[in-house]
Amino acid sequence: MDPTFDPGRLLANGVAGQLSGTHVAPQPAQPGDTVDPAYRAKATEAAVKFESFFIGHMLHQMRDGARALAAEDSPGKSRINDDMLDMADNLVADQIAGRRAFGVADAILRQLLPSPQAAPAVNVADSQNPHPPLNPRQ
Repeated sequence: MDPTFDPGRLLANGVAGQLSGTHVAPQPAQPGDTVDPAYRAKATEAAVKFESFFIGHMLHQMRDGARALAAEDSPGKSRINDDMLDMADNLVADQIAGRRAFGVADAILRQLLPSPQAAPAVNVADSQNPHPPLNPRQ
């Protein structure tokens, strides 16, 4: 987290139910990479925003689960600050996704962007499998 706190960033980035407009730096191109830099930047930004959405939704579901298990007289049962908690969850999700802590964005980018030294695909039927298939009709 930044050592300097700017409350103006909360208003710009922390809208409940929406992804933030945080700029995401694209991954640098590797030697021998043929992917268009504009496509790489858009794919990286979309992947990180999806990871942020995923983490935010997970935090929201965790909060709902904790609320459902809370006692009737518990302060956790109150829905008074739901908007502020949603905004806080989205800000936390943005920070976590920006660091790619969960690896969701990286997994998406591995699917969208070919690696420069891509290994040839191995056909499972051609591999030397010592075990016969369970279904002999295959």
